[in-house]
Amino acid sequence: MSAASRRPARSSSATRDAASRGRLVKVGLTQMACGPNANANLTRQLALAGRAAADGAQIICTQELFRSQYFCQSEDHGCFDLAETIPGPSTDAFQQFAKTHGVVVVASLFEKRASGLYHNTAAIIDADGSLLGIYRKMHIPDDPLFYEKFYFTPGDTGFRAWKTKFGTIGVLICWDQWYPEAARLTALQGAEILFYPTAIGWHPKEKKEYGAAQHQSWEVIQRSHAVANGCYVAVANRIGHELVQGANAKPVNKDGLEFWGQSFIASPDGTVVQRASVQREEVMVVECDLQKVEFARTHWPFLRDRRIDAYGAITERFIDGTSGTGRR
Repeated sequence: MSAASRRPARSSSATRDAASRGRLVKVGLTQMACGPNANANLTRQLALAGRAAADGAQIICTQELFRSQYFCQSEDHGCFDLAETIPGPSTDAFQQFAKTHGVVVVASLFEKRASGLYHNTAAIIDADGSLLGIYRKMHIPDDPLFYEKFYFTPGDTGFRAWKTKFGTIGVLICWDQWYPEAARLTALQGAEILFYPTAIGWHPKEKKEYGAAQHQSWEVIQRSHAVANGCYVAVANRIGHELVQGANAKPVNKDGLEFWGQSFIASPDGTVVQRASVQREEVMVVECDLQKVEFARTHWPFLRDRRIDAYGAITERFIDGTSGTGRR
């Protein structure tokens, strides 16, 4: 019997009972436009996080690389000056913020680990202000105006989940969102919510022809992670049309990038609970019932039915018998 045919057979009382036993947590996402002044961006991000906390958010996630414009539109050695250590100024600010407001924070930063060694990193801060750990972006893109391989060393933390005051969360970053393996390995560590700090948008010249499909693909793949893993997915994206200036004070690309916003939260059945706008700065606070994670994982038991004995070849680059174990 398929999962689709199994689930409707459950009585509505089971759903009501699950709701009555709910573990409720309010998740806050922020989306904003970034300017060239790093300190101003930090101040703005803290202000938006403050609004989320005032609205009752208990776990707050920033967009990717909130302290700067998306500098990866070009390969410029001067942009390494934007990086900071962890711990450092931003984590200090957010640790104090988390402690003051009693909230969990996921903050996305450009990390300087050592001279010549930089990462795209998320800091996970618990509600008492302690730095629980970091996640370094594992999948690094290299596409037109997304030249991240020039700046970021691939992550070496592995995929991780953290037990916070308000629930067990996993954190992945932007390009990671296209990889089911990353979501699965994070969920297998008990993550009830997957957070994705993000910076994604359109090439203005491509938007008319491909824009709708690109956005739809981006949202669908992440909603599928929610379904496949029976968990919430929370995605914070930036907004704004960014024309990043180079050393000559001229745009590094005359078209720039148009970030599409539309931060969203999807429930364990893949439904979009709330979606932000394309162009407006927003603070979104959504109540998530973590009991629905248990409900989803018992009624659609995908984790139970995994054939872990049959997946060894997933570690191959391509299954053609020319590399690795030679499996065909």
